[in-house]
Amino acid sequence: MIKRFFVLSGLCMFLGLTAQKTHTVIKGDTPYNISKKYGITVDELLKWNPKVKDGKLAIGDVITVKTGTANAVATKAPAANTSSQTGKIILQPKQTVYGITKQYRISETELRKLNPELDSHMKIGDEITLPLDSIKKYGGNQAVATTVTKPMETITETAPVNNSKTKMDSGNERSSAGNSHSNQDEYATYTVEQGDTVFSIVNKFGISIDELVALNPELSKGLKAGMVIKIRKLDAAYIKKNGDALSVVLMLPFGYNTGETQYRAMATDFLTGAKLAIERNASSGQKLDIKIVDSGNEASFKSSLSQINPNNTDLIIGPFFKSNVIDLLDFTKTQKIPVVAPFANSPELYNYSNLIIVETNDQTYADKISEEVKSVYSNQKIYIVADTKKENANYLKSSLEKNLKNAQITVVNAASEIQLDQNMMTGQSAPVIAILASDNDAVGEAFSNKVIALSKEVQGIKAFSMYAVPSFDKKVDELSQANLVYLMDRKINADGNFEKEILAAYKSKYCKTPGKYAVIGFDVVNDMLTRENKKGEIFKQINKVQTQLATKFEFVKSKSNGAYVNTGFRVIRLVP
Repeated sequence: MIKRFFVLSGLCMFLGLTAQKTHTVIKGDTPYNISKKYGITVDELLKWNPKVKDGKLAIGDVITVKTGTANAVATKAPAANTSSQTGKIILQPKQTVYGITKQYRISETELRKLNPELDSHMKIGDEITLPLDSIKKYGGNQAVATTVTKPMETITETAPVNNSKTKMDSGNERSSAGNSHSNQDEYATYTVEQGDTVFSIVNKFGISIDELVALNPELSKGLKAGMVIKIRKLDAAYIKKNGDALSVVLMLPFGYNTGETQYRAMATDFLTGAKLAIERNASSGQKLDIKIVDSGNEASFKSSLSQINPNNTDLIIGPFFKSNVIDLLDFTKTQKIPVVAPFANSPELYNYSNLIIVETNDQTYADKISEEVKSVYSNQKIYIVADTKKENANYLKSSLEKNLKNAQITVVNAASEIQLDQNMMTGQSAPVIAILASDNDAVGEAFSNKVIALSKEVQGIKAFSMYAVPSFDKKVDELSQANLVYLMDRKINADGNFEKEILAAYKSKYCKTPGKYAVIGFDVVNDMLTRENKKGEIFKQINKVQTQLATKFEFVKSKSNGAYVNTGFRVIRLVP
């Protein structure tokens, strides 16, 4: 019988291999306990045995556990510290076996020799024994209390307690203009989703199992949906080089230099919201030096780069267009200045590690809708209403087919093509699942009307939409009968205290309600400035989830050493 296992640890001991070169799988064997038995890493075991996929082992399988030399080690490490004196450190949040060996320059073999119960001895506040010389030499600038014992001298290392609190994602997270950050901000993280395995995660992020487990020793207790795990330490953040003030450039397509007016209204509106955010953060004590650059149009953009001093700029917000963003990134590649793209989102941009992409892409919305449909699916027919390009609908169809067994999924051009199913046993009409994969307002109106009509004919209609369209707000009561679930961004909660404050401030300043691009301007600039600190280390707080006036910001790395992409959205559920 084939059993599936999660690989729960890569913290392998430095043990000599036996003369045996193969191992026959018996009941209870896992990749982890086999690798530990033979003193190899899990990654080595899997490399030598490519037939072992996704951690699956069958009783009776013969697998390779040794190649070539008589001894192997899990990783290279400095020579053992030969000092006879030892001390103790107090285990701090985020510390792992791997991290301790790296910080204190000792081998894992020596660490485990000094701490035989190490595997079960990994709770915050536990004492870890180390060579005294290593503690003195590599303990860093943390406060150290010393006590002397005979015949050993003992040192206890103390460190600041991590007081950060975890907030539930209610869609209304707030961040002040303060600039505190926790140790977790130094790592790229990932929230485990239903169906994830250790193997799927390491493949997704291009890391080894041992690296993953070293950063996340809690995986020994199992992998669960909702867990936030560390993927890798972040690249060194950009640190400002000049002055006390944060130097920020806004690149907006006014087109005054070229006589281009096509995007001027958009840029002007964006600027009104941006100015409100700038004034708000400055009044909270943030020192800012703001420069506004007319980026012209796409053809004339390169000439506007001459207005930027890359050696004295800490953050650039804009430009709006993909081709211009690429030109700017090439211009700043030596300095690695953080660049924020408010609207451009394309795979071509994902290779730039200093880029922050604000626009959430359609694939993210489709993945969420697929997840929502899967949670209620019970053999209903599924209709997907497409737009003219059909890209979103086809992607969604493919995703659903992977997640739902033998599902009947039809992509249609109009909501009028959605039809009730027929119960084969009774001949009665049966409910269906209807999904809107278009952000066109007229298509959304027709979708709403069709879903409402169907819900009056039969109970149990389930409706979903990748986007919010105006008709959803107008027909809440009727659409709730179809249990409509839809995603939205950039919609203001007019009842929220923060939102009321910002709307009142905007109206007082400009004598009008903020338009679409004013809202985006405020949200983008306010979000970025609240993540900054005095050294311009914006990436130290990039993992923090924040919702501003209307936009939710939840950034993840697009790929290893790639751009940060916003995956934030809010889920709206209408219930009868």
